[in-house]
Amino acid sequence: MPTKRELILDGAIELLGSRGLRALTHRAVDEIAGMPPGSASNYFRTREALLTGIAERLAERDYADWSAVTRVSAPSTLPQLIEGLSQLLTHTVTTDRTRTLARYALFLESHNLPTLADTLHHGHLRLTEWIDTLLRAVAPTAPAGTTKLLVDYVDGAVLHQLTYPAADYDPQPALNRLIQALLDRSSPS
Repeated sequence: MPTKRELILDGAIELLGSRGLRALTHRAVDEIAGMPPGSASNYFRTREALLTGIAERLAERDYADWSAVTRVSAPSTLPQLIEGLSQLLTHTVTTDRTRTLARYALFLESHNLPTLADTLHHGHLRLTEWIDTLLRAVAPTAPAGTTKLLVDYVDGAVLHQLTYPAADYDPQPALNRLIQALLDRSSPS
């Protein structure tokens, strides 16, 4: 059962992702979360604290998504990793589109708010380390920098699918080609 704090943050994510930064007020968060007036400001005194809380909540939910979406806690083969990443990417731009739009709104706002920028940066580093752990488990000889390139590609693919959605979107073939090419960098020509 979610806590009041989590309900407030989930409501804020919904509001931010569906209506944008201008709509994000403590009062509007209370309304969308079904909380009494003043609840959001009680937990998050400033707008920056609220935005930072949203960033932290998004990171929490990302890790839970892997197991929920892929039904595999950790892939044991490269094809399983590619399948899992494809499922997660598809989930990110379809089922969790609103949450993903909220994340991108935070990215744009972070240039004005150092605490938010630090929180987002820390979350990105944790995500990259986590993906690196998954990749190294199935491809231990992957060249240095492979994970960064993979994460950067996924970030770009998400942004393009949010901006210019393709009805028949299937990220698996491109992810497969990319990962195979990145792993082949260490092979002699």
